Order: sequence, then C-alpha cells, then structure tokens
Amino acid sequence: MSSTTQNAAAAPAKGWVSVYSDLIKARLTMLVLLTTLVGFYMGWSSGTMDYLNMFHALFGTALVASGAAALNQLLEREYDARMKRTVSRPLPSGRLQPVAVMLFGGICSLAGTIYLAWFTNPLTSVLGAISLVSYIFIYTPLKRLTWWNTAVGAIPGALPPLMGWTAARGALEPGGWALFAILAFWQMPHFFAIAWMYRDEYAKAGFKMLPSVDPGGSRTAQQAVSHNIGLLLVSLSPFVLRMAGKIYLGAAILLGVYYLWCAIQFGRKLDHASAKKLFFASIIYLPLLLIFLVADKL
Repeated sequence: MSSTTQNAAAAPAKGWVSVYSDLIKARLTMLVLLTTLVGFYMGWSSGTMDYLNMFHALFGTALVASGAAALNQLLEREYDARMKRTVSRPLPSGRLQPVAVMLFGGICSLAGTIYLAWFTNPLTSVLGAISLVSYIFIYTPLKRLTWWNTAVGAIPGALPPLMGWTAARGALEPGGWALFAILAFWQMPHFFAIAWMYRDEYAKAGFKMLPSVDPGGSRTAQQAVSHNIGLLLVSLSPFVLRMAGKIYLGAAILLGVYYLWCAIQFGRKLDHASAKKLFFASIIYLPLLLIFLVADKL
C-alpha cells in the first residue's frame, strides 16, 4: 500500500471549502493579494482611486496564484505524502484526485493570465505568466536538485507587488522594482527559518534545502543574516524614491533592525527555538512594514 493510499484511509473528513482552501494555499494566496494591493496603491497617482481596475488586478492575480498553488501540489504530491507538515494536503490525503487538481490548476492559471491581459494590461499578464512558469517549471523541480531553489523561488514570490504597480501604472518603474526587492530579500530568512525547523522532514522527502547540505548550519546562518542586511538597505528605497516619508523610514529601520537581530540570534544558536523566533519575526515584519508604507505614502 502506497503512502498516499494509507494517508487517504486515515484522513478525517473535510468540507469542500476547506479542501480547496488547502489546495490554493489560502494563507499564501492572501499574502500574494496583500502585496499586490500595496503595489497597486503605491503605484496609483492620478487622482481618484480606480477601484474597478484594482479589483481586476486582484482577481486576476488570485486566479494565477491559486492555479500555481494547485499545480505545485500536483507535482509534489508524492513528496508531500512523506512529510508530516504536508501529509494532510488534498492530494496526499486522497481528498482530491490528480486529474481534478490538474484541471482546476490549469483552468485557473490560464483564466488568470487572460483576465489580467484583458482587464488590466498585457504587461501585468506577462509578469503573472512569468511568476507562474518560474514557480511551476523552475522552482518546483529545483527543490529536488539544489538548495538554490530558495533564491529562484523568491522571484515569483516577489512579483505580485510589481504586478500591482504595473496594473496601476502600465510600466516597469523604480518604485515597483523597490517593492519587488523588498519582497525578494524578505523571503530568504523567512524560508531559511522554515527549512531549518523542518530540515529532517525535507531531507526525508527528498528536497534539497540548504540545511540538508549544511548540517552544521553556518551557511544557513550566513544566508539569513546577509539577506537581512540586504533587506534593511532595500527597505529604505521607498523613502529614497520619495514614495514614503520619514515615518515609514523610522519604521523600516526599527523593524529591519529587529528582524536582523533575530537572524543573528538564529545564527548564534542554530536551534529550533531561534529558528521559530526568526520565522515569527518575518511574519510580524512584512505586514507592519507594508502598513507604514501605505500610511505614509507621499
């Protein structure tokens, strides 16, 4: 009996809303939409906010993100079945079948890219397609080949605020790239903390995360700290570009120093508790930074 069959037999019942929420990784998708919304708001500069255009950007992005999440789980279903943290997902638990997930993911992905092209602009649609393709066809297989998958995965993860910006402005501009850089640097310590906490599970499932090739943890710590330093620097760019004012600047420095301190503590201790603290620091950092950015928009 395969692990997927065993998991299906042991899986408790769930409603379809809960099952599909797991399939689209609802919490991750909400983060994608939050950063897209911030990108749109920061990019809009021509008088009264165009809420209809904002809705189109968010809805199209939601379709692309949902499709990407479903297709990612389709490709990783056998590996997810080997890890405690993912064994209850719809496919390894047997709640959904691969054909249904393939159709759902494919339809959402295609519909999302077409929707963005039709209702926002072709540039935003192209960025959505790049995010989708890089996530599914580059990042996902790289997870079984090299720990550099984390850096590659940061690219599709950082594109949503840039998509929000292009939906509002129709152009790639420094402000949009500043938001992209913040998200890209933020993700690295966030994912290194997760990879350290679940390094044994990742290794068992066959994923090549940095802690798998760095059992001592020195390289993982260096990566977490160095990317935090990079984040602290790029988080100042909205002030430099006159997107936000001094309130944001102060918040960015304080939040960045706290996030960096947690990374340094993780590097010194390299235990589960410090990794967990770094993870929660990342969860606190991003929404607070975005709140101050929106509140202090110039």
